[in-house]
Amino acid sequence: MLKPSLYAFNEMDGPAFKMSHDPRVTPIGRMLRRTSLDELPQLWNILKGEMSFVGPRPAVVDEVAQYEPWQRRRLSMTPGLTCLWQVSGRNELTFEEWMRLDLEYIDNWSLWLDVKIAVRTIPAVLFGRGAR
Repeated sequence: MLKPSLYAFNEMDGPAFKMSHDPRVTPIGRMLRRTSLDELPQLWNILKGEMSFVGPRPAVVDEVAQYEPWQRRRLSMTPGLTCLWQVSGRNELTFEEWMRLDLEYIDNWSLWLDVKIAVRTIPAVLFGRGAR
């Protein structure tokens, strides 16, 4: 497993792991990430009812183990393909901002909020703002 040797290059704070030039990602994988096409398989999870279109991003198990108690509340909602974090700057935000946006979404959920996030997702994906 290569990830432990890469922790020194982590560009996120908190338990999240993100790096711009991750050696584990192939050139094709980089293109898929930059264009968000790597998210398309999650449509199957939405059709199966395991995910929703809008909701907190799916949690990474080894990151959840490092969550503070207040951050675990984000796990109370079905994960989504897009969320406030994704349309608010993605990796340009701190981990704490990411968690607060997820909790803001949970506390203020409405169909209208889902529609607004879905609409804001289009330019976020097209322009790749904050994508790594």
